[in-house]
Amino acid sequence: MATRQTNVKGNVKSRAEGTGKTTVKRAAKAATKAAPKAALKAAPKAAPKTARKTAAKGGVEQILAIDVGGTGLKAAIIDANGKMLTERLRVATPHPCTPEQLVDALVKLVEPLVAAHPPTRISIGFPGVVRNNRVLTAPHFGDEGWHDIPLAESLAKRLGGLPVRMINDAEVQGFAVIEGHGIEFVLTLGTGAGTALFRDGELMPHLELAHHPVSKNRAYDEYIGDAARMKAGNKRWNRRVEKIIGILASLVNYDKLWIGGGNAARLTFKLPANVAVVSNDAGIEGGARLWHPLSLRDTRQFPEATQRTGAFE
Repeated sequence: MATRQTNVKGNVKSRAEGTGKTTVKRAAKAATKAAPKAALKAAPKAAPKTARKTAAKGGVEQILAIDVGGTGLKAAIIDANGKMLTERLRVATPHPCTPEQLVDALVKLVEPLVAAHPPTRISIGFPGVVRNNRVLTAPHFGDEGWHDIPLAESLAKRLGGLPVRMINDAEVQGFAVIEGHGIEFVLTLGTGAGTALFRDGELMPHLELAHHPVSKNRAYDEYIGDAARMKAGNKRWNRRVEKIIGILASLVNYDKLWIGGGNAARLTFKLPANVAVVSNDAGIEGGARLWHPLSLRDTRQFPEATQRTGAFE
């Protein structure tokens, strides 16, 4: 009898343990099924398309580079090294062209680029005297209404308040091609003639040499600009450009001369060994260098050194 009672007790205990295990299994299974639902409720909503595209770039710098020309407006998204991440878009420059009309045209031009590749910064090359992100002169658009214009700020506000830098367009082209040794000079041949000067890779103060008289009281713009080329013909225009190269060699004593702009492709004479023609894309690619801290040395970057209270960093 004792043995039987023991077996009964053991069977009861076994059944109780089995029931407990079954209950635990059922609870675990129920929890597993419920987990995905709870996770779905707790999970944040999917990020907007724009945010996903930015994240997908893996933190790559995306700079909206804009090249303002007298006849055409160009733009593309580039990385921190000047490599184009998109195709280069172009539209004709509106004429007449007020600051407001130019900003409207640029916003419309870059709209598809900004939508597909949200930029982190903006770089602008402008054909005129630019100082502190403001346009002082705009010879291709007429000086009336173009003095001390905060063009960069106006455009940046329309594009979400992004950081923006703007300099002369020939200077932007120079940043894309210079080698950083000695005196390097840039001459652009487009609607007009643009110039830029670099010393050991550092941008020097801008001089509007294109408006300096060069022949019979004609300035560079009037002598080798596009209107002069069409009037004189390509053959005669080439002789003029060759003459200008000689003048610049005597005036600047450059180690290297870089020739850019749309009309650079029309040169037919043999260039000196220290003169080279560069791609017209340089006006876009150079925009990356505007954000390198030592590319644009000025008193705001080195106040202690320039005020003789400290050293250059």
